[in-house]
Amino acid sequence: MRKLFFGILILFFGILILPVACTHAQTYADSIAQYRKQYIADLLGDKRSPIKPTQVKGISFFKPDQSYCVWGAFKETPGSVPFMIETHSGKKKPFREYGTVTFAIHDTTMTLHVYQSVDLVKVDGHQDDLFVPFNDMTNYDATFGGGRYLDLSIKDIKNDMLLLDFNKCYNPYCAYADGFSCPIPPVENRLHIEIPAGERMFNQGM
Repeated sequence: MRKLFFGILILFFGILILPVACTHAQTYADSIAQYRKQYIADLLGDKRSPIKPTQVKGISFFKPDQSYCVWGAFKETPGSVPFMIETHSGKKKPFREYGTVTFAIHDTTMTLHVYQSVDLVKVDGHQDDLFVPFNDMTNYDATFGGGRYLDLSIKDIKNDMLLLDFNKCYNPYCAYADGFSCPIPPVENRLHIEIPAGERMFNQGM
């Protein structure tokens, strides 16, 4: 109980000393709109893009909601051993756990595991990349059943705190088309609440 109590205090006071990143509603909504515009441009610009310009109308997002932009207490996992994550194609990809982030949304405290791609960190410019695949209770209904992703960076970690903005979570390519090896979120990253933020299920009929 004492460890839990002090952990909550650290999380609370850690948030207080961090710069405010999710305030000013109109400015925040504008920034998310710009982020999503660039996201679609990058999606179309990828040589492996799973969609055509005519299919962009099938991409939709939840309305920006600042309550899903939260700071969490980050704890690094030193000496973690690489392991294989299953993908939708049946192949496996090597990752290692970089750490965990514990956060609260609407009075519910949760923990997500943060990973690094063993292959990607060998590529110039990607040494700081962090990856958070997750499932939540909106899957198969409002969002892709195979889960969604958050891309982060080691540089995002401030004073042992990490900002999670679920308004920026996105679909894997497998949400749009077959033939891609998209990592399936490990069981440990299944959130037992709804996260109605970020990208919604792709509507192929539009």
